[in-house]
Amino acid sequence: MDWSKTKTIFIIVFLVLDCFLGYQFMEKRSSSQLDVILETTIEEQLEANGITYVELPKEVTKAAYVSGKSRLFTEADVKKLPSQKVKIEGKTKIKGTFTRPLVLPVDDPYRLREFLQHYMVNGGQYAFWSFNENEGTVICYQVYDGKMIYGNENSKLVIHVNKKQEALSYEQTMLDDLEKYERKQDIVPAIKALETLYRKGYLQPGDRVTKVELGYYGLVQFTASQVLTPTWHIVVNRKEDYFVNAFEGQVINDQGNVLE
Repeated sequence: MDWSKTKTIFIIVFLVLDCFLGYQFMEKRSSSQLDVILETTIEEQLEANGITYVELPKEVTKAAYVSGKSRLFTEADVKKLPSQKVKIEGKTKIKGTFTRPLVLPVDDPYRLREFLQHYMVNGGQYAFWSFNENEGTVICYQVYDGKMIYGNENSKLVIHVNKKQEALSYEQTMLDDLEKYERKQDIVPAIKALETLYRKGYLQPGDRVTKVELGYYGLVQFTASQVLTPTWHIVVNRKEDYFVNAFEGQVINDQGNVLE
C-alpha cells in the first residue's frame, strides 16, 4: 500500500470537510444575523439611521375611492367675478386677467382663502400648495372632505404674480360631483408608508420627515371622469415631496405613475 498517497488523500478529504463545515457555519451565522434584522421594527431601524419624523396620523384606518368629473364652467359662473376679464377655454378651464395687480397674501392662509373665495369660482375649495418665485406662480389644489387632491391638472389653480407678489392673472380647473365610494378599505398605516420610502432608498440617514398627511391622487388624469385614490403625502427635509398609495403601498411620482 502506498501510504504516501493515502496520507495525501486523507489530507485532501479533511480539507474539503473543513471547508464544508466552515461554509455551513457562515451560512448559519448569516441567517442568524438576518433573523435579528428582520426582528428589528421599522421604528428602531429609522432611529438607528438617525431618521426622525413628526407625529404620525393614527386616527384614520379606513378610506374609500372618490369619483368625480371635470367641471363645465358657464358664463353664469364667471359673469360676477370682480376686477377681472375672464374667458372660458374648452368649457373646463377659466382664464382670468385682473384689471389691476392685486396683493396676494401667500403667507397668510386665512387671507389667502378670503382672496380665493372673492375672486375665483368656488375659490374656498382650494388650498395653497406651492409658490415658485422664479416662475412667478402660486399653485393651489382643490380640497375634498378636508383632504387635498394632489398634482391634478383637473383641479388646479395657477395664479401668476409679479415681483411684488401681486396677482396678475390665473387659470382654474375644477372637479365636480365628487363622491366617495360606499365601500371603505383598510389603508396602509403612515409608519408603513415611511417604511416603503426607507426600503426604496428615498429616506437617507439623517433625514427628517417634516410632514405626513392623507389626501387623494388621480392615477389616471386628463380624462373627463376620474377616480381618486387615498394617498399619503410625505415631505422630507421640508423640500422633497413623496406620495404613497394608501391602499397598495406603492410610491407614486409627480406625474401620477407608480415608481416601484
